[in-house]
Amino acid sequence: MIGSKLPLLFLDVDGPLIPFGATRQQLPNGYPTYRSGHHVPGADANPLITRINPAHGPRLMALPCELVWATTWMTDANDCLAPWLGLPELPVVNWPEPSDEDEQDGLHWKTLDLFHWAAGRPFAWIDDEITDTDHAWMEAHHPGQALLHRVDPQQGITDKDFTVLDHWLRQHQG
Repeated sequence: MIGSKLPLLFLDVDGPLIPFGATRQQLPNGYPTYRSGHHVPGADANPLITRINPAHGPRLMALPCELVWATTWMTDANDCLAPWLGLPELPVVNWPEPSDEDEQDGLHWKTLDLFHWAAGRPFAWIDDEITDTDHAWMEAHHPGQALLHRVDPQQGITDKDFTVLDHWLRQHQG
């Protein structure tokens, strides 16, 4: 879909897809775990993968966008997570080595790279670390439309998050 008129959806993994950080008081039985109907090579190597609800895969594919991994998992997201979710291989944002410029004035270290990757296209970004600083910077610099949507890492992506994304993406199709 590269070159399409669809908006981009930059997808983080830790927090949005793999929930974490809840206490035993909040989740006495721990996080729910899932089984995937897809063969996932190496899934046993990372027990956190079973926290990812495989039903999120079809829901992500149904969104009117071009999905892009924007995670420190990088190409491992295609090797381990895409099969678990039943997703095709997706483009991956390759992060450069960190520099002092990356977290200037509280700006998230991903913000500038996603801005450059989008190259003016409308995009949504879901992550658990987005702040008001990222919103303000993107609003001031990105010539296209951008939705920076923070997901609660203790819950991961929810029905409400999918509704927000679907509504925004449908409004910004080319």
